[in-house]
Amino acid sequence: MRYTAFLGVGFSLASLFSAVAADSTDPKVVATAAFPEENTFNHLVNGQKNTLTVTIENKSGLNVTLLNIAGSLTHPDTNALLKNITALKYGVPLLEKSKVQVPYNFYSEFRPGDHRLNVWLQHSVGDKVYTVDVFESVVTVVEPPVSIFDLKMLATYLILLGLFGGAGYYTYITLAPPKKKSKVPTPSAPVGTVTATGAGGYQEEWIPEHHLKKSKSAKKAGGVTSGTSADEFSGAELSGTEGRRRKGKK
Repeated sequence: MRYTAFLGVGFSLASLFSAVAADSTDPKVVATAAFPEENTFNHLVNGQKNTLTVTIENKSGLNVTLLNIAGSLTHPDTNALLKNITALKYGVPLLEKSKVQVPYNFYSEFRPGDHRLNVWLQHSVGDKVYTVDVFESVVTVVEPPVSIFDLKMLATYLILLGLFGGAGYYTYITLAPPKKKSKVPTPSAPVGTVTATGAGGYQEEWIPEHHLKKSKSAKKAGGVTSGTSADEFSGAELSGTEGRRRKGKK
């Protein structure tokens, strides 16, 4: 029994030593990342491309292949995962004792505020894949600055203005329709010749037709009466003359 127990302890120590030796054989690859100089406050701008410059140094005596670079955003206090950042594939060989710089570009679409940014890379030696931490720091997610000359914003404002204008006009004509204007007949210009009688003169075209008929009938009646009285007067004169002639003959 004691011999079996000693054998178990021996196998455990051997496995432990083999694991440590395996860890010590990992290729030594050192990587760091930094934002550009103009981004001194480590800002991630939503809707824009953000860039990290990753510097990788292969200090091992082996040829290493850079597979990809990825990242994530976590809570600054609890390190709870908020969102993963898209991994970029490279496939770049890292020769032994060499140093290279590669850009890591990603787009930010996160809630504004402070978050912890974690970036790592994966490289391979032969068939084995290793992970190396690149960057870990608190960054600030901000919204892009708004400019009055932004074409997208101007187009959005014009579309909204057109929609509100159309809705307002439709509401106006629905609730308060415009009053209809009454048409006033315009007098037509007289056509034809102008007739004038007497000193005053008038234009028959401006007198209604029934008034003209009445006036013409009255003129005819007056003319017949005056003609009859004239005949009677002439007859009386003739009869008086004839009587005088008869008296002279006597």
